[in-house]
Amino acid sequence: MKDLEVDVAVIGAGTAGLSARRAALKEGARTVLIEDGPYGTTCARVGCMPSKLLIAAAEVAHTVGHAAPFGIRVASSAVDGKAVMARVRSERDRFVSFVVRDVERMPEHEKLRGRARFVSDTELDVGGHTRVKARSIVIATGTRPNIPPQYQALGDRAIVNDDVFEWRELPESVVVIGAGVIGLELGQALSRLGVRTRILQRSRRLGGLQDPVVLNGAYAAFRQELDLCLEAAILGVRRVGEEVEIRYQAPGTAEVIERFQYVLLAAGRTPNLDDLGFENTNAVLSERGMPDYDAATLQIRGTPLFLAGDVNGVLPLLHEAADDGRIAGRNAARFPNVEPGVRRAPMSIVFSDPQLAAVGLRFTELPADAAVGEVDFNDQGRSRILLKNRGKLRVYADRKTGVFLGAEMAGPFMEHMAHLLAWAVQQELTVQKMLAMPFYHPVVEEGLRTALQHLARELQPAPAPQSTTFGS
Repeated sequence: MKDLEVDVAVIGAGTAGLSARRAALKEGARTVLIEDGPYGTTCARVGCMPSKLLIAAAEVAHTVGHAAPFGIRVASSAVDGKAVMARVRSERDRFVSFVVRDVERMPEHEKLRGRARFVSDTELDVGGHTRVKARSIVIATGTRPNIPPQYQALGDRAIVNDDVFEWRELPESVVVIGAGVIGLELGQALSRLGVRTRILQRSRRLGGLQDPVVLNGAYAAFRQELDLCLEAAILGVRRVGEEVEIRYQAPGTAEVIERFQYVLLAAGRTPNLDDLGFENTNAVLSERGMPDYDAATLQIRGTPLFLAGDVNGVLPLLHEAADDGRIAGRNAARFPNVEPGVRRAPMSIVFSDPQLAAVGLRFTELPADAAVGEVDFNDQGRSRILLKNRGKLRVYADRKTGVFLGAEMAGPFMEHMAHLLAWAVQQELTVQKMLAMPFYHPVVEEGLRTALQHLARELQPAPAPQSTTFGS
């Protein structure tokens, strides 16, 4: 067995791991990057990039198939499933190649292939071939799709998002379990590409939305297009030949039995923390196997270990993973002199139609006396021109200071609206300063102005009650 001594060891070559390595190098630390799987981040290989490729094809198919209201007659809107999936895989591989190329350019002595296991807080066994000694270690091992036990007997009929992007052809039918980000994005895309699709969600949650007004607006919009069933109880699943038979029931309705070619499990991911040898460290683990760590510094309490990226289960988003890596790598290099990391304004986006997004404080995090403004996109000018006039936007502010706190939204082009509002949160702008910004006409952002104007009125103090004098 070879011995290698470094300042910082990074386990995992995904977005967080690569960011941690860069941050540690910037501090002058000797580093090694350890990976036991294929190079290429979750985002590039099985996440944001291939899913957006599938969504892009679905949007074109939907536009062509719904051109008649604009006075456009289209002779055919046939979907070539093989061609769709060929482009998804080809472009996916191109994005992955960029990451792989960067890793391959690293000096050979700064990377190791193999499974890492802790021997102690400062030692790792990598693949049985190398003993790594480090002053500190960053754990950036990511997550994997969760496959509940009841679906494991379905074999290759039970799939996760990773499997979708390996298809050579689109299937005839899919039932999607889960209406979070992955379930909504892939479920709607498959439906628009002609796949018979049903989405089942055990709760009333939808795409991570918390504001009930926005949630109801989004649900109403999706119900116009999708077979979407909330609060669905899954009563049983079984494999019948090359199909999945599923039994489910929604509140107040009869039990339904249907068959699909696949069941797509989009109900969460599991942190890759098992079999790392935490029992050989001083880390304190919860009943679920999650180390006790400081969310500000990412240090696992009482150890020289740091937890970064999706593996911590907090914000499984690429930009958050990159920030995690930067914070963890810097603190690992400077250990034991660790400091809280600087965070950007929270922002999340679901690339469905309508798009869902949230920035800053979520509805359930607001102070009890927060002011709220809103707009309904049904009558918003540009949205109606584009026939994308669905959904609602709600904006929040501190009633005492007028400072903008955050927003939740469902509507057209919310990916752009979310960025504008996240910048406003990070700059701690007041509602009045936001209204002083330019708004072009006609644009969807005029809907934001309407919501902010409503919010400004809500911030105005209530008029004092008028005294009444009674004469004799």
